[in-house]
Amino acid sequence: MSLLTVENLRVSFQQDGKVTEAVRGVSFTLDRGETVALVGESGSGKSVTALSTVSLLGDSARVEGSVTYNGQQMIGADERRLMEVRGNDISFIFQEPMTSLNPLHTIEKQLAESLALHQGIAGEDARRRILELMNKVGIREPEKRLTAYPHELSGGQRQRVMIAMALANKPDVLIADEPTTALDVTIQAQILELLADLKRTENMGLLFITHDLGIVRRVADKVCVMKDGEIVEAGPTEALFADQQHPYTQKLLAAEPSGAPDPVQPKAEEIVRTDNLKVWFPIKKGLLKRTVDHVKAVNDATIRVRAGETLGIVGESGSGKTTLALAIMRLISSEGGITFRGDDVRRWSTRELRRLRKDMQIVFQDPFGSLSPRMTCAQIIAEGLSIHKVDPHRAPRELVAQAMRETGLDPASMDRYPHEFSGGQRQRIAIARAMVLRPRLLVLDEPTSALDMTVQVQIVDLLRDLQRKYGLAYLFISHDLKVVRAMSHQIVVMKQGDVMEQGRAEDVFERPQTEYTRALIAAAG
Repeated sequence: MSLLTVENLRVSFQQDGKVTEAVRGVSFTLDRGETVALVGESGSGKSVTALSTVSLLGDSARVEGSVTYNGQQMIGADERRLMEVRGNDISFIFQEPMTSLNPLHTIEKQLAESLALHQGIAGEDARRRILELMNKVGIREPEKRLTAYPHELSGGQRQRVMIAMALANKPDVLIADEPTTALDVTIQAQILELLADLKRTENMGLLFITHDLGIVRRVADKVCVMKDGEIVEAGPTEALFADQQHPYTQKLLAAEPSGAPDPVQPKAEEIVRTDNLKVWFPIKKGLLKRTVDHVKAVNDATIRVRAGETLGIVGESGSGKTTLALAIMRLISSEGGITFRGDDVRRWSTRELRRLRKDMQIVFQDPFGSLSPRMTCAQIIAEGLSIHKVDPHRAPRELVAQAMRETGLDPASMDRYPHEFSGGQRQRIAIARAMVLRPRLLVLDEPTSALDMTVQVQIVDLLRDLQRKYGLAYLFISHDLKVVRAMSHQIVVMKQGDVMEQGRAEDVFERPQTEYTRALIAAAG
């Protein structure tokens, strides 16, 4: 008997009289010690299928078919039985940790809550177990992180906390929904290895949901490829990768960023430069809040980016990549030189900096989190136009329509809200919001990490087209080395605040000088 059996699962949602079929006749089995991967793009029904296993879809969902765990039917089971199974026997790791972690509670409190609820462990025993879990998932200096709140951790660190919470109760079935999307390549490799080890030692079943076929090849025993709510192809991993029968599977395997950016013009203007930039955050303790130490987020960073040039900044979570970019944009305090188009901006007042903001824009990792759900697409894109008085003689909607066309969006959809767009479209809205101001420097902070592989390729092509057209300077922050290679002219490799290596992208990838860079490239496969 299989540990988890899904037979002819059908899920539909009814809203405002409209019925949407999300899952249509899905069937698969998961045995102990086995990893089954559900693969497909956003909207294919992967996550809905997983949430159906323990009835986590809410009242608007209509679920039909059969889901059995250890021979017991989960569809239609009473709430008491479902509560026993959830988190204890079947545990989840979700894609976006900030939606799952409580911003008001420390990491220790949130992990302790799970241990107390499911295992009755408290006090020092709980603390020891928490430290063990945090060590397992690769959180450095876990004792110092116990009292931290989620917003004080990097994206990768938050995801590791989520994984620790899911593993705390030693579940029979672990459902991992894009668990490594936000992680750098070395930690991703560690987490995948950890999950594989746990699967073997605990004789656990692992249902792995992802859009990344590269990961699937490394972790899965069986693969189910989903499209539009259906499994279009399934089979053992090696057989499927050796011979794909369905055009959609072939399309997914072919989707990988490639090529290189256009060469930089020899006399291109220098847009931004830093000299020995340093960002240290004080650690204060005691009644008088005296500074006892510093978090050395960035040490001695010297970079230069010209018009039409991309500087790729790579490194593990907490290496200082985003901190470096925020310091350049004068959004956090720093020491050392910062010049923008020849001007020393360190001494600029807040009023002087305001006119600089138009020329320095940023696109964040999670477009859904950075776009206001209460504003239409047009309002989001146009927000900066009146503040910076961009092209005041043209109607804002005309400028919005132009920005939408340039970023591959249909201007006819400008009055829709963010939740009505796909993930890739939302990222295009975020890029359009920045581009409508005609910036000279664009900071791209993990702009493709949460996107499907096919959409990643589209966004990379879009960014290269915009750079070619407007001579944009990019700071491209990412842990995905394949995307970085396709985008970057120069590379900076960071580790724990230090610049470990920098140089031409080709040189860094083909002839890495440090062991750390070699480890990053090897982990990326």
